[in-house]
Amino acid sequence: MVAAVLGAVVTLSACKTDVAGTKDAYADDEPAGTLYNTGLAYMNAGKMRDAVTSFNEVDRQHPYSEWARKALIMSSYASYQSGKFDDAIQTANRYLTLYPGTEDAAYAQYLIAQSDYKRIPDVTRDQKSTEQAMEGMREIVERYPESEYADDARRKVIQTRDQLAGKEMQIGRYYLERREYIAAVNRFKVVVTKYQDTRHVEEALYRLVEADLAMGLVSEAQTAGSVLGHNFPDSEWYQRAYKRLGASGVVPTEDADSWITRAFGTS
Repeated sequence: MVAAVLGAVVTLSACKTDVAGTKDAYADDEPAGTLYNTGLAYMNAGKMRDAVTSFNEVDRQHPYSEWARKALIMSSYASYQSGKFDDAIQTANRYLTLYPGTEDAAYAQYLIAQSDYKRIPDVTRDQKSTEQAMEGMREIVERYPESEYADDARRKVIQTRDQLAGKEMQIGRYYLERREYIAAVNRFKVVVTKYQDTRHVEEALYRLVEADLAMGLVSEAQTAGSVLGHNFPDSEWYQRAYKRLGASGVVPTEDADSWITRAFGTS
């Protein structure tokens, strides 16, 4: 049966006239403007999937035309609006490959970053999308600093960094509760060294006091408390650290050779 079907296909193919490269090849094409405006009409009606289809037809039937360039960015936007973030990213990346120097290149990059940003999960889950969103937003800030998307991108770089720091804290607390102190310290260390500008750094320093005291590393605990007090003297976490150290018979004291001191440059 399969052989018969294949034979039929071959026969039909043999009888078909090749029109590639001729005027007849484009006989059924619709005008680019018509397809583009149809896509816009679908968008206005909230029919994003139909809009994507129309915009993609512009690109398929009239490749490399000005209409195709406009349709490509609109297709990415329509996919983004309909929650098809992978499609939005793929189309926007294609736009950047074909038209890297155009006025809409910044917007294409923004659609990529926004698509990842919209998929940022709860802090308890894998943060791959958060990392991709952060890198995408950084790309906008670095490559298109004067664009209308740059300010929003800067804010979202801060937000994504805070999310990633929060993930490290969540894991660090988990290890701390299980008394796996070295693993906990390693997570808090990431926050202190890599995400120092986030709201989580104060707690990270306090948790280092806890973990180091539990391991008998009193000098390190004192340094963490001292750095916490030096940089965040009004912090609730510093008050807690001071009491915690006091309960162990010591006070915050900074060791100039500690990695914590070097991380904050307070020596």
